[in-house]
Formats: sequence, C-alpha cells, structure tokens
Amino acid sequence: MIVYGIKTCGTVQKALAALTAAGKAPVLRDIRKEPLTADERAEFIAAFGEKLINRSSTTWRALSEAERAAPIEALLQAHPTLMKRPVIRGNGLTLGWDAAVQMAQL
Repeated sequence: MIVYGIKTCGTVQKALAALTAAGKAPVLRDIRKEPLTADERAEFIAAFGEKLINRSSTTWRALSEAERAAPIEALLQAHPTLMKRPVIRGNGLTLGWDAAVQMAQL
C-alpha cells in the first residue's frame, strides 16, 4: 500500500495512522522528495481529473492567473504539492481521506 503525499500534511498523517492501526503496512511516498513520474501523473489525472488539484492550497493561491491556466499535467510537474492528498494505492486508487475512502481502504 502506497500513500502519496507529504509527511507534514495533517490529512496524510491521519491516513497513515489509521491504516497502520488497521493492520495495513502503508508506505509514504513523499512527493516533494520523490515527485510523481509522468506515468503516475497521467494515471492519477485519468482517475481523478480536476479533483486532483488542490485549489485551496497556499501553493495554488501563490500562482498567477497564467500559471493557474496551465494543464493539470504541467501544474503537477512544476508544483507537486498542488496535488490533493493523499492519493492511496491499496484497495484500488483513492483520493483524499473522507469516509468513503476510509471504507474502501480500511
């Protein structure tokens, strides 16, 4: 089970703790230290589309209007932390840590 996110993200930390408590063996892939590959970006964009971009993040707010207009692929390549977190590859591929994701992954 791979959890894609950043180690300082509170939601990622909650997901890792809950998955570990449930007997899973999640591995954190810190996207700051090891950015997504082109294939991973394409897979995540195909699965989640526009929802993959976190438009409430400080990174998004710091972007110019021209930068915000870039394709999702280019945004994630230039600014990995724009990705909504976590993306979990376990029981399928899920985005975020809401009740539905918890049911699917725990």
